[in-house]
Amino acid sequence: MKTSMVWLLPALALFMVSCQPKGAKSDTIKIGSFGSLSGDQAVWGQADIQGQKLTVEQINQAGGILGKKLELITYDDKGDQLEAVNAVKRLINEDKVVAVVGCNSSGRNIAVAPVVEASKIPVISTFATNPRVTVPEPGKLMQYTFRACFIDPYAGDVLAQFAFNTLKAKKAALLYEISSDYSVGMRDFFKQSWQKMGGTITADEAFKTGDVDFRPQLTKIKESKPDVIIMPILYKEVALSAKQARDLGIKATMLGGDGWPSSALLEMAGDAVEGSYFVNHGDVDAPNVQDWRKSYKDKYQKDIEINSILGHDAMMMLKSAIERAGKADPQAIRDALETTKNLQVFTGVINVDPATHNPLGKAASIITIKDKKFVFVKQFEPAK
Repeated sequence: MKTSMVWLLPALALFMVSCQPKGAKSDTIKIGSFGSLSGDQAVWGQADIQGQKLTVEQINQAGGILGKKLELITYDDKGDQLEAVNAVKRLINEDKVVAVVGCNSSGRNIAVAPVVEASKIPVISTFATNPRVTVPEPGKLMQYTFRACFIDPYAGDVLAQFAFNTLKAKKAALLYEISSDYSVGMRDFFKQSWQKMGGTITADEAFKTGDVDFRPQLTKIKESKPDVIIMPILYKEVALSAKQARDLGIKATMLGGDGWPSSALLEMAGDAVEGSYFVNHGDVDAPNVQDWRKSYKDKYQKDIEINSILGHDAMMMLKSAIERAGKADPQAIRDALETTKNLQVFTGVINVDPATHNPLGKAASIITIKDKKFVFVKQFEPAK
């Protein structure tokens, strides 16, 4: 009998360990992340997640959070909404993360919001600017969804103010992607502000995802004789349409939003975007970013994108929330995120509005393209 009991002890010990709740004695805090590591938006998705990884590495080197190391688990959503939903479900149900960071797309964050809502796991978007990410309809707040960036109504207003007051433009044409939540939102908000100020819309042209020939739309824009062309679209389409516009002899100044800034734009568009302007979330040349920028270059052998910075900022929002919550509990983290105040990050100071889960008081930057480089022009007053 004694011999049999000795034989059973290892099996009994293994059974007891397997019955413990997952993470019960874990020395790590599991954080999830998703983004387009492949596909057309990979240049941003990779920068976003690399910014998060570097920040997690630095947090861990400094002692972690609450005496524990962060463990970042990432998945590629391939720039697809269904892939994003599946990635978040896997992070929550299989990996048992306590929070999720990501991603750079309004459409994908809108798609995953119901998933985190049902699972009661907070998610912080890095770069999703459409208002419907956190407030899908008036009076309805996604309780577990937050963001680190300003939103499209503010960006559209900034773009309209700059074109009207600084560039002294009076006539604007629009070129936008009709199947993109981001592009449609930016177009709508620019249009509202522009017309309020007395500006005229000379042409309002749309294209579909995947289009590469913009000449039919650009021909109509050329005939309308605008002072500026507003292009709230992503860098690949910016490069293609800008080159086609210049080939057609269009001289109007081109302006865009935060879908423009990428080193790939400069490589693809060449001289076609010289003298153009866009609204951005910050300035990669800002003094407070440079030490971190050097660490990023050393680690990844390439320069930062603005997405890298927002990946850092979202992770710092999460760090602050976990520290203030005093525990790595999803509900406690959610509650702490909602009360974030005066958090200094690279892109400004974050004060989360509990009614919208948007950060208040963040300023937008206007960037121009000069000699095939992004050059800071001016900073606007923070969003109210």
